[in-house]
Amino acid sequence: MSAAKRYRPCILATCCVPWSERFEFEEEIFRRSVRHQIACGIRDLYVFGTAGEGYAVTESQFDVVTRVFLDETKADGVQGMVGLINQSLPTVIERIERARAMGATRFQISLPSWGVLNDVEMQTFFRETCGRFPEAEFLHYNLMRTGRIITGQEYGRLAAEFPNLVATKNSTADEARLRSLFADAPQLQHFITEAGFAKAALMSECGFLISFTSTNFARAREYFQAGRERDEAKIASIVADFEGLIAAFKEAVGSSAHMDGAYDKLFCRIHDPAFPLRLLPPYESVSEARFDRYRELLQQHQPHWLP
Repeated sequence: MSAAKRYRPCILATCCVPWSERFEFEEEIFRRSVRHQIACGIRDLYVFGTAGEGYAVTESQFDVVTRVFLDETKADGVQGMVGLINQSLPTVIERIERARAMGATRFQISLPSWGVLNDVEMQTFFRETCGRFPEAEFLHYNLMRTGRIITGQEYGRLAAEFPNLVATKNSTADEARLRSLFADAPQLQHFITEAGFAKAALMSECGFLISFTSTNFARAREYFQAGRERDEAKIASIVADFEGLIAAFKEAVGSSAHMDGAYDKLFCRIHDPAFPLRLLPPYESVSEARFDRYRELLQQHQPHWLP
């Protein structure tokens, strides 16, 4: 880990939650999926982000899945992170307390989205999460669904006040925003998705927030390593595939689904044919036929991105 950063540079990946036809937790499939990622060299995992349906689970589902996730990520060198997405700050606090009792030490937080938080409310949110639990580490997921994008300068002020705020997730390729993250909050490890990582890695040390390249973890690790080494030619050669990869899942899915998890479960299914595509209701998932079309498009146009 860099001495200047509070969290190690790495690939950060989601763990999607599989549901049965009765929307019951498919524990064995989930355990297999987590183990597969670890075996493929992905050592930093989180559950209950937007792709992991953290916004949709009940309290009992949260507890059951969290307990299994922590059990699977307790191996040496593996870091598991529990996501917290809820409109209610007291519910977020209660989830942290219960997860802490299970052994969780790292959490991913997102701002409540029912109403866009003003500056005072945002400060209260971080005080009641990072400030209330100083023994835990927190990553903030910075996404427009909350109605507010935290700036680099704001992160700098929050990091100065809360030493256990260790990282951020940002899905952006905007160069000005990336430069601000690194300049104004340099002590935080900033995780950037595929397109933005190509630019960010040439600016500063950063983490790679993996999404559609998770269909082939070996290739994704090559991309991350190229970023670590600032190998511009290698980065460019891999980025050249991204337009086709994105086009494949967008063509296959079409307008049939719009939640992050619908896409990410396609990627999980590429690795495990038994991984269910369904999302918790009311959200629409991708059909079996559309998944078959996605896999066919990859086979035809991007076969080196299959496992």
